[in-house]
Amino acid sequence: MKTRLTLIFLLAFVPALAQSSGEDAINKTIEEFFEGFHNRDTAQMRSVLHEQVHMQRIGTDAGGKPFIKEESVMDFLTSMASLPDTLKIEERLHFYITQTDGAMANAWTPYSFYVQYKLHHCGVNSFQLFYDGAAWKIIYIVDTRQLKACTEPEKAD
Repeated sequence: MKTRLTLIFLLAFVPALAQSSGEDAINKTIEEFFEGFHNRDTAQMRSVLHEQVHMQRIGTDAGGKPFIKEESVMDFLTSMASLPDTLKIEERLHFYITQTDGAMANAWTPYSFYVQYKLHHCGVNSFQLFYDGAAWKIIYIVDTRQLKACTEPEKAD
């Protein structure tokens, strides 16, 4: 009877533990990206980006019309490396909503962005990741940006 209960326990909880471990690895990849971002370490950022990564921003123009803008990863990394050391930037991720299916993952991360310790804008990042057999790599980053009405979001249940 004891063996049967142990088997039931394992069958019920091992998949959840594996998913949690996978989510931890995915979230760690994103954290590595932002550690490099905050330190302006383009080599660290590049280490978690897939060679075919795409970056886009979704926003609204001055007239309120929605737009989508593609950004070259090389332009992004160059601009990060050129920021002066005296400029303090920080992107605070509030929480992760992570989903996986095999070698594909998605992470949704609401954020607040600070410049010189003052809230500058907020929005949401959406990361698409690919597991290449050795590590999770970011293949797509799209974000939104709001300059007004930023509040610290609460995680939805």
